[in-house]
Amino acid sequence: MSVTPAAAPGVAPDVARQVPHHVAIVMDGNGRWARQRLLPRVAGHRAGMETLRRVIGWSVQRGVQVLTVFAFSSENWSRPQDEVGAILRLMVQALMDEVPRLDEAGVRLHVPGSRVGLPSALVQGIAEAERRTASNDRLVLNVCFNYGGRWDIVQAAQALAAHGEPITESALAQAMALAHVPDPDLVIRTGGEQRISNFLLWQIAYSELFFTDRLWPAFDEVEYDRALAAYAQRQRRFGRTPEQVQAARAA
Repeated sequence: MSVTPAAAPGVAPDVARQVPHHVAIVMDGNGRWARQRLLPRVAGHRAGMETLRRVIGWSVQRGVQVLTVFAFSSENWSRPQDEVGAILRLMVQALMDEVPRLDEAGVRLHVPGSRVGLPSALVQGIAEAERRTASNDRLVLNVCFNYGGRWDIVQAAQALAAHGEPITESALAQAMALAHVPDPDLVIRTGGEQRISNFLLWQIAYSELFFTDRLWPAFDEVEYDRALAAYAQRQRRFGRTPEQVQAARAA
C-alpha cells in the first residue's frame, strides 16, 4: 500500500477537469487472475496488493481525496479455509510492512468492518495503524475488511437504538462505518461482474458506477484514467432535472 507511484504520464485533460473526491473500488478478480496462470489463489491476492499500492499512488497524483476499497467481505468467510487464512495473514503482514510508508506519505488509514472473528494480532494491528495515521490528511484510505453493507446498516441502527436515539436518515448516516468521509462519487468494479455485492449499500445511492473486465491484478493506470474520464463526462443530478443542474452551475 505504498503511495510512491511508478512513473506516470501526465493526467489527461478530461480527467483533470472533474476528479471525483471519493473513489470506491470492488477489487474483484484475484482468484481468476491466479487460475489463468496456474497459480494458487493466494498468489492472486498478493498480486492484488501490488495493484492497490499503485492505485493509491495514482489517486494521490490525480487529487482524489478519499479511496475506499473492498478487501474482505462478510460473505468471504465461506471461502475455503486455507484461502481465508492466507488473506488474514496477508492483511497482518500488510499492516506491518506498509503502514510506516502510508504514514510517511500522509495517508490516513481506516479499516471499516466488524472485528468479530478476526485474529487478535490483526485487531491490534488495525487499531495501531489507525492511531498512527490519524492526523494525516493527504489521502483517506478506507480498507473495508470483514465488511458488508447490510452489516453496516444494522450496526448503525443498533447503535442508535442502544442510546435511545430516533432512527432517522441523518442519524443513520452519522452512525455508519464511513461517516468520517463523504459518500463515494465513483464506484469502480473490476473483474467483469456488474453487481454491488453488498458493498456500501447505504453510501452509494447516488454514486456513478464504472465496470471493467480487467481482473484486479491487471488493473492499470490507463484503465484507472478511463474510469475517471468516464466520471468526468457524466452529469450528476441527485433527483433534479438536467435543466436544474445546468441552471445551478450557471448561477
